[in-house]
Amino acid sequence: MSANFKFLIPCALAFLSNAAPAAKPLSMPEVLAASSPADWRPLDPENTLYVELPGGRVIIELAPAFAPLHVVNIKTLARAGYFDGLSVIREQDNYVAQWGDPDNRHPLPAGIGKVAPEFDSGEPAHMAFTRLPDGDVYAPEVGFSNGFPVARSAKLHKVWLAHCYGMVGVGRDFDAESGSGAELYVVIGHAPRHLDRNVALVGRVLKGVELLSSLPRGSAEMGFYAKNEKPLPIKSIRVAADVPVAQRSNLEVIRTDTPTFTALIESRRNRPEEFFKVPAGRIELCNVPIPVREHAAH
Repeated sequence: MSANFKFLIPCALAFLSNAAPAAKPLSMPEVLAASSPADWRPLDPENTLYVELPGGRVIIELAPAFAPLHVVNIKTLARAGYFDGLSVIREQDNYVAQWGDPDNRHPLPAGIGKVAPEFDSGEPAHMAFTRLPDGDVYAPEVGFSNGFPVARSAKLHKVWLAHCYGMVGVGRDFDAESGSGAELYVVIGHAPRHLDRNVALVGRVLKGVELLSSLPRGSAEMGFYAKNEKPLPIKSIRVAADVPVAQRSNLEVIRTDTPTFTALIESRRNRPEEFFKVPAGRIELCNVPIPVREHAAH
């Protein structure tokens, strides 16, 4: 070994010993605390629903980019007052809360009928997509687009929303085109991803899901309420754009197309908090939270 090489070894060791230690990974609260206003986006009132229950307000963000026909129907139904006075008719443990009008008490507004299933769609041009690095059991690729959990297949040239907790779907019968949006459900249990591409998903609960997930479970088959059980009434469902500004809920959602959200994903894949002794190094699509916060009204 040459003298020069021998000299380089201690120099290299000295350099390494003096190098700054690797930065400690950030936790999710630290990622959010370091976020900027540009990392957040306000809700579009035209695509936000307020479900008014006796216990409070459930706020749903609709996803017209993925289910435009169903979203149009749902807003038409809400603006016609169709949902007002209906009830939550099903509360199945670890599965869904569902509302609708099985007794046909409310006539459907004109123009509401069957629509194309919208179980999936062609990928929109220039769709923002933050890919999850750990793969998925149900789809070739998963990630997030505009605040929603999304799966896609390059081979099929298809994209679709995923059945994560809090997602809102359209009830239907065996006929794939039997769902109009008049009957809706919210996922309140472990993600039933087997429903992906079998039911139209139309949005996500941003706030108030506990008002639905904490209801008494129905005793009839599939969690429907029996005749002797009193279902929870729905006071009203309104499009936020139709609600006076002073009565709106001022929320904003983390943008899912920024380095901040990528850092958030990493903070959940490798939890840096002291409690976690063995970081998982992986995460599933439905375990990535999409934070929502109050913001001051303008």
